[in-house]
Amino acid sequence: MREKLDEERILRAFRRLSELLKERGVQGELCILGGTVMVLCFKQRADTKDVDAIFWPAPTIRELAEVVRQEQDLPQGWLNDSAKGYVSRRHEVVAGDLPQFENLRLLAPAPEYMLAMKCMASRIAPQTESQGDVADIRFLARHLGLKTPEEVLRIVAAYYPEERIPPRARFLIEDIFAETGPP
Repeated sequence: MREKLDEERILRAFRRLSELLKERGVQGELCILGGTVMVLCFKQRADTKDVDAIFWPAPTIRELAEVVRQEQDLPQGWLNDSAKGYVSRRHEVVAGDLPQFENLRLLAPAPEYMLAMKCMASRIAPQTESQGDVADIRFLARHLGLKTPEEVLRIVAAYYPEERIPPRARFLIEDIFAETGPP
C-alpha cells in the first residue's frame, strides 16, 4: 500500500517546489484536482494517495517534482496529471483559501466543477478502503445544498456534454440520494 499524503506533507512539498522554481527564475501554476482538493480546500479528508493536478510549465514541474520526491521521500508519482482527462472545457478554478507560494500559484476547481468531476469519475472503492468518490460526491452535494439527483446531474451537464456522462455516474448519484435522502 502506498504511503498517504496529508496536508502538512503536501504543503511542504509545494513549498519546496516553489523554492526550486524560484532558483530557476520560473513562475509555476498548479491546479489541484481530486483528493487533494478534498484535503486542502474542504478539509474533508485527512490524506490522499497522490496529488492529481494540471500544471504549467509541465516539463519543468515534472522534473522538479522528482527532485522534491527524492528529497522528501515521497511516493513515486506523488504529483501527477493522470486526472487531466476529467478537465472540462468550462474549466472554472479559484484560489480560494489555498496557500500561495512565491513561485507557485495554487488553484482548485470551483465546488460545482469539483462535484461534476467526481461524478464523471464515479469510482467506488472496495469496502475495506475509502468510499472512493461516493463520500466526496455526498459531501459536495451537501456543501452545495443540493437536494435531488436531478440538481446534481444539471451541474454535471453544465460542465460536460450530456452524452459523455457515463451511466454509472447517473446510477451512483441516484443511489446516493436513495440511500439516505438528500446527502
